[in-house]
Amino acid sequence: MEIGLLVLRVALGLTLAAHGAQKLFGWFGGFGLKGTGQWLESIGMVPGRVQALFAGLAETGGGLLLALGLLTPLAAGVVVAVMLVAVGTVHLKAGFWATKGGYEYNLLIAIAALSLAFTGAGALSLDAALGLPFAGARWGLLALAAGVIGGVLPLVTRKHTAPAA
Repeated sequence: MEIGLLVLRVALGLTLAAHGAQKLFGWFGGFGLKGTGQWLESIGMVPGRVQALFAGLAETGGGLLLALGLLTPLAAGVVVAVMLVAVGTVHLKAGFWATKGGYEYNLLIAIAALSLAFTGAGALSLDAALGLPFAGARWGLLALAAGVIGGVLPLVTRKHTAPAA
């Protein structure tokens, strides 16, 4: 079980961190803050560069924390929030399937992160090494609440753009 949690954390966390690095630094074929910010403004997330910074930091920071198994409920809440924003701004209107631009991928990322908040990061984690008791229903529900609040706030303050004619 411990190796399974480690594999899940590292794969999920490093994938998210790399995705965030695309936004922050333009690494791995990303557009960096400027390009990501321009795109975010086009979908009503203003100011775009600041939104790109927040999204990039959330994905990179949340991903690295998950990979390390450090402050796992906080990391999970951050990941849930950023995935909720991605679904609400881009993927929901395309339906479920990722092949059509839908939200299935984002949902799986959020659920995997949230699952780690409920189970804990496992014995092979910094949480365990530091004696941090982050596992169980209370931590999972706190991560879920933080993620929903952190995701809903940007969605309700988003400026809706008029559809192209």
